[in-house]
Amino acid sequence: MSEQQRTIAKDVFMSGPGLHTGESVSIRVRPASVNTGIVFIRTDLPHRPAIPVSAAAVDVAKSVRRTTLSKDGVEIQTIEHFMASLWGAGIDNAYVEITGPEVPGMDGSAVQFLQQFKAAGVTSLGAPKRYFSLREPVLVEEGDSSIVVFPDRALRVSYLLSYPHPLLRSQFVSYLQDGASFEESIAPARTFCLKEEAEALRASGFGKGATLDNTLVLDRDGVMQNTLRFDDECARHKILDLLGDLYVLGCHLRARVIAVKSGHPLNVKLLKKLDQALEQWRLGSLQSATSEVMVGPQLDITQIEKILPHRYPFLLVDRVSELTETRAVGLKCVTINDYFFRGHFPGRPVMPGVLIVEAMAQVGGIILLNKRENHGKLAYFMAVDKVKFRKPVVPGDQLIIEAELGKLRSRTGQLTCRASVDGKMVCEGELMFALAD
Repeated sequence: MSEQQRTIAKDVFMSGPGLHTGESVSIRVRPASVNTGIVFIRTDLPHRPAIPVSAAAVDVAKSVRRTTLSKDGVEIQTIEHFMASLWGAGIDNAYVEITGPEVPGMDGSAVQFLQQFKAAGVTSLGAPKRYFSLREPVLVEEGDSSIVVFPDRALRVSYLLSYPHPLLRSQFVSYLQDGASFEESIAPARTFCLKEEAEALRASGFGKGATLDNTLVLDRDGVMQNTLRFDDECARHKILDLLGDLYVLGCHLRARVIAVKSGHPLNVKLLKKLDQALEQWRLGSLQSATSEVMVGPQLDITQIEKILPHRYPFLLVDRVSELTETRAVGLKCVTINDYFFRGHFPGRPVMPGVLIVEAMAQVGGIILLNKRENHGKLAYFMAVDKVKFRKPVVPGDQLIIEAELGKLRSRTGQLTCRASVDGKMVCEGELMFALAD
């Protein structure tokens, strides 16, 4: 039986300055009903604007040194420690009333949040928790930093920290999901920075509320005016940040996560990549009674039909093996049973070139129509340019179609497409679409 969704049993109040803005702020965490998720409410602003926690709400540009949510010009900064504590307490649904733009920094870790939640207790809501797993590995990387996520039956997180500082060379920590060990081994790990970074960070608008009590500041001799809670506290804190950022997805991840020298920008890049796969399920099965979904680079035919309006006999994409905001790779299995072979050179069956172009267009259309702002729209041809056919496609071939998004405007999109069989190009061209309601 699936574990049940939970909310906090009674209101919890906390207050303190934000680590980066330095502004004093109070939060009140209130119970919420099934499938509400975590919702921040800015009680200091007119009309009490609400920001539901989601990967779509993460502000990429403002998620350096902390994770920031943004909606209609309203922000909530530095949510990662708070979100990790909700995850550790098993809280799926809650309203968070907040009187400023940043969550209180507390002691720079998640442990004080977690202790308050445990003291208040949790209540089961009688509906299954939402989990998601991966079909295939997912990788994000920038320079020498990377995060790779592998399919697994439980959440396992490993982090390698390596900086040119005596205390930060080759720290490695692994964590297997377990409520008790999170409170003991991950939640108390505090945020940190190098002494030489501190002044530059403040000059850039960061760390205005940071002190030597809530932030580990490292000079060449060690930690300034403080004591480490763990020898590898900094790597543990990186796991804390990653857990908090992953919980922004609104589901419980079951996967093996290996991170190397990553921070919030790369965490957010991973969030966006995972969220794009999850979006297919939000359109369908995630809204049903299903409590676990499988996500990853692949879309099956049922998911493709949620994006494209085409149906038999004109749906020419059987599977999508890769999908990002700008690229898709689709597959068409060509068989003698395809309807067009009955009349197109029946004595020597060859797939019509116009249908190869149409298959390329459908893969490109998946990129365009998968975007939230284009859900429910149609993509019509405006132009076809530089199309070349290299070799015939016959029954038994597996057509691999790659589409790359070029210029994208509110009503038009341009794509470069290539189709190949057994690694050999069979067709290529540039396609332009008009988007219509």
